[in-house]
Amino acid sequence: MGSVFRFKQFEVDQGACAMKINTDGVLLGAVADQQKVAYVLDIGTGTGVIALMLAQQYPEARIDAVEVDEIAARQAEQNFATAPFPNQMKVFHTSFENFRPEYTYDLIVSNPPFYTKSLHNPDDRKRLARHADELFFEKLVCFVADYLSPNGVFQCIVPSELADWIGAALLPGKGLFVHEVTAISSFKGSDVIRKILKVGYLPIATVRKELFIYESKGVYSPQYKKLLQSFFLAF
Repeated sequence: MGSVFRFKQFEVDQGACAMKINTDGVLLGAVADQQKVAYVLDIGTGTGVIALMLAQQYPEARIDAVEVDEIAARQAEQNFATAPFPNQMKVFHTSFENFRPEYTYDLIVSNPPFYTKSLHNPDDRKRLARHADELFFEKLVCFVADYLSPNGVFQCIVPSELADWIGAALLPGKGLFVHEVTAISSFKGSDVIRKILKVGYLPIATVRKELFIYESKGVYSPQYKKLLQSFFLAF
């Protein structure tokens, strides 16, 4: 298989990126939703795939993306330039900690590194892309609290236990609330492998959803296909 992943409206060259397109990223790009979106931020954009999916969904919005890895940032920039909506997209080669936008965002998304307290990968670029510690997520939530618009939402995809920790330990101190949790399993009845958190400032009751990727071995579920049918050529 080549390095180019083709979607219905755009292509993503991932050959130079340490982290390739994966299920986590495309699920977040498909699930992320918000009304009246003028400004969108993708934190840790990698190949740029989530930002591109959001540009397709919100053609009137300004899409910013930050990426600390220089090679990945250049690749994302190239992918943005060849997409049918390049004028609304911009990548910044920086960490989110050093990013100082001049406006707040109606939608902030992140498919962050999440192997907290685990053995680090010896490949420096893969290690940087895949690993984080608790301090990383504390900084991430602080950034969101500073740059999320009053009615905006932040959405991220992380393992189940990490999602629960973020919701219980980090959000309350910043006046943020979990609006929605989507629990993701490979099959109905199997363990929850990821959760997508939808977070905002409004103190509303948490909506809980389930998403099953497969109907049976090798067969995607109707739910998964419906989510991605606007993006994947196969659906």
